[in-house]
Amino acid sequence: MADQNWRNQPRRMSEAIADKVALRIGEHAMTHDLTEVDVILHGGEPLLAGPEFIAYLVRAIRRQMDTGSRVNVSVQTNGMRLDDEFLKLFEKLGIRVGISFDGYAEAHDRHRLFRDGRGSHDQVAEAIQRLSAGRYHSLFGGLLCTIDVRNDPLRVYEALLAFDPPSVDFLLPHGNWSTLPPFRDAESTTTPYADWLIPIFDRWYGRAETEIRLFTEILRLLSGHGSRSESIGLSPALLAVVETDGSIEQSDILKSAYHGAAATSLHVLRDPFDAALRLPSLVARQIGVEALSPTCRACDVVAVCGGGLYAHRYDDESGFRNPSVYCADLYALIRHIHRVFAEDLIRMRGHR
Repeated sequence: MADQNWRNQPRRMSEAIADKVALRIGEHAMTHDLTEVDVILHGGEPLLAGPEFIAYLVRAIRRQMDTGSRVNVSVQTNGMRLDDEFLKLFEKLGIRVGISFDGYAEAHDRHRLFRDGRGSHDQVAEAIQRLSAGRYHSLFGGLLCTIDVRNDPLRVYEALLAFDPPSVDFLLPHGNWSTLPPFRDAESTTTPYADWLIPIFDRWYGRAETEIRLFTEILRLLSGHGSRSESIGLSPALLAVVETDGSIEQSDILKSAYHGAAATSLHVLRDPFDAALRLPSLVARQIGVEALSPTCRACDVVAVCGGGLYAHRYDDESGFRNPSVYCADLYALIRHIHRVFAEDLIRMRGHR
């Protein structure tokens, strides 16, 4: 990440800050009469906070729900500390678990290594097996896989499917026009990431093996529904991040753009979450197509693509008013999915 402010943050949130976070979430739910609130425990590695603190935080948030709002809690982890103690706690508190896993051993161990260079694949696979089998399967939220186009896409997908995940997220590596993602040439019309994803879509489409959120969201948008993801479509940004010191920030994905990109002047000790909705930087992410570049607004797939993930549009000179650095890939992927979906609809109508 371009932003290195994590170095200045406490490693773990204090109980005093946790109490204030809980108060602010309850306050926000009451102000807007929310029936549900989603809380995601993220990091870094959130399990480093320990089971006692995670239990303290979740219970503190639920105590603040005087409105009766449901609090859906999930945790995104690398799985290395996911032992029986954590699983029993998550079962007791109803916390769903997502695990970051990049597929077969060679693929996963390209990046997810211990400090001594050993790969972590086997340990993570063991953690996923512990979660996905038996009594804890209901807690299994899914797998998150970051794309590396050097890996075989169908082998990666089959390795993920082996754990019977309820959902899979394929993530494009973070990058932008000033810091290009791997194997993406700003001057090239090649589409390495679409070329990687399309074989998986063709293998997946029409089967009920798992939900692949990127594909599901594109199909929803092609069907005229709204997006439920900030990575695709024109739906407004829906989350705020609370750092371990209590600072309220925008999506931490923005930290891939430049130092301080996600920062605000807000803090849970003095500010409600509604204050974030008045920030110009967040307002820009609520206004849909009007926030997009002229290139995006003139594109025939803009209602589906939505300009891609906000952070991927950044350029040091022009800010965020650009197409995604993955523009060519997104266009090729969406057009392919549209073609397959349209042909399927024609066949269905022909059988009536």
